[in-house]
Amino acid sequence: MDELRVVARYVVGHAEEVLPVFERAVPDDPRPRAAIDAARAFVNGANRTASQRVAAFDAHRAARSAPSEAARLAARSAGDAASAAYLHPLAQAAQVGHILRACASAARVGELEAGGDLAVAEALLERSRRRATPVLIDVLRRYPPATRGSSRVAHLMSTLDDALRRGE
Repeated sequence: MDELRVVARYVVGHAEEVLPVFERAVPDDPRPRAAIDAARAFVNGANRTASQRVAAFDAHRAARSAPSEAARLAARSAGDAASAAYLHPLAQAAQVGHILRACASAARVGELEAGGDLAVAEALLERSRRRATPVLIDVLRRYPPATRGSSRVAHLMSTLDDALRRGE
């Protein structure tokens, strides 16, 4: 359980940073903040409960109705934070998304907020790499590498995954 808390703490940190992007776009939708709150409770020692799962699903629903890519990614990051408590132990590449997708999404949000400046995303990925603890990297290495998808977020996630696995 301690390792899951380490993973969740890492994901929550990234989701919290971009939550204001969603809240500016959709100020009356509390679902992503509720997901982060549920994740934060787990990080701080609460048991895993249905509240994290429900909050994760709700945040992902909020993402689907968000008015912009940046707002969608911010809400999805909140959902990823809440679902990090349920990282599955089976060695499937899809599980890497529970660890790194919020980081990649936060980098993409930063890039979008900076008018598409690719250097901003690269700098944010480097910051995410430096934030990764040895425990987080050990957990990540139990899974196959992230697949290179066609989306910008998938590319950023794969780039971060590669850097963490190589120990850069």
